[in-house]
Amino acid sequence: MADPARSAALAVLRAVSEDGAYANLALTAVLRERGLSGRDAALATELAAGSLRRQGTYDAVVAACAGRPLERIDAPVLAVLRLGAHQLLSTRVPPHAAVATSVDLAREVGGRKVTGFVNAVLRRVGEHDLDTWVGRLAPDPKRDRHGHAVLAHAHPRWVVDALAEALASTGRSAELDDLLAADNESPAVTLVARPGLVDPDELLGEAEAQGATRTPYSPLGVRLAQGDPGALAAVRSGRAGVQDEGSQLVALALADAPLEGTDARWLDLCAGPGGKAALLGAIAAQRGATVQAVEPQPHRADLVRRATAALPEGTVRTVVGDGREPDWPRGSFDRVLVDAPCTGLGALRRRPEARWRRVPEDLDGLVPLQQALLGSAIDSVRPGGVVAYVTCSPVLAETAAAVSAVLPERDDLELLDAGAVLPQVPDAAGPLPGTVQLWPHRHGTDAMFLALLRRR
Repeated sequence: MADPARSAALAVLRAVSEDGAYANLALTAVLRERGLSGRDAALATELAAGSLRRQGTYDAVVAACAGRPLERIDAPVLAVLRLGAHQLLSTRVPPHAAVATSVDLAREVGGRKVTGFVNAVLRRVGEHDLDTWVGRLAPDPKRDRHGHAVLAHAHPRWVVDALAEALASTGRSAELDDLLAADNESPAVTLVARPGLVDPDELLGEAEAQGATRTPYSPLGVRLAQGDPGALAAVRSGRAGVQDEGSQLVALALADAPLEGTDARWLDLCAGPGGKAALLGAIAAQRGATVQAVEPQPHRADLVRRATAALPEGTVRTVVGDGREPDWPRGSFDRVLVDAPCTGLGALRRRPEARWRRVPEDLDGLVPLQQALLGSAIDSVRPGGVVAYVTCSPVLAETAAAVSAVLPERDDLELLDAGAVLPQVPDAAGPLPGTVQLWPHRHGTDAMFLALLRRR
């Protein structure tokens, strides 16, 4: 019998590579179906996520050790080899255990005929450590820095190029390796205490057994060192939620941005799955304001309703609709959030498979959508009101270029200083003056971009 944790991790890898599943959803389903918890669940999570994050590096090593292209290796066997390579090159699992447990998995997916092949390939993989393999297989960094980073940090070439360009736009070219390395680290679980429902100190006390600490920048954030957030009563009841600190900060920035006039009606134009809508709703409820949450996909609109269920009735109204085609009069809202659909390259720590699925051509559809949504948000806010344009991506086409494309067309806009609204966050200057760019390697958050625009 194969080890339960490794068998679960393999099931996740196969669901992602063979069925196109999302890793986080597949992992949740597999752990639940197999009844894994505690150490087994933690090990399965680490093995699956780590294997997916560094898949490009492991594929290069496996191909070199197998003596054949990856296309000639059956998909289930390749998944076993990736899992074994991760244990050999990036964990403290003893080499004999990594090889033996992988052979057991190979026997289950391919029978005895593949066990010798898996055993031989992984023994060759284990002959060198990760740094040695990178030195043997990657280009010379002095001649091709980005090509070396592709294999050393397991990012596709176009992603490396795009992230390097984003760093260069703020004078941080030297930080490329630090950023790529941060993308391969397992992120801590971060909670948000929703105002009016639970106090951050109360949440901290409830999570004390899980090694909880306060987040450095969000006044509402609590970071867990271990354990299942779903075990906390505050999370189960909806008084708190799991939310990256960067997502908390951009929502707080919109809520705190200075505006002129009334402050009663707020709009979340791309609300699914509902984390920011729930935080904005909690803040709005304390101020006597309401939030309209718009989401085009019905199943994601249901997620918004569940995320906001603990708020006072009537605080958040969730509607299914396309934010580009509003059914409300122009200038109806005081504050508008447009958390635009994007490549998600700022959240590669939490979405390990995303880097291998995204392609440069995705921008061809996303950029016009982002600009259209931003235009709709501007039309929806009243004069004196504020729009927050947010992406979970630092790619310039989705950040500076999107804002720059809209500004010249409107003579009724001013770009506010978002950094002044988040003075507690250091070294966060964005690619346009006044914008904010958060970074995993600098702030420990997703790479969130924020621009605040006030309609004159």
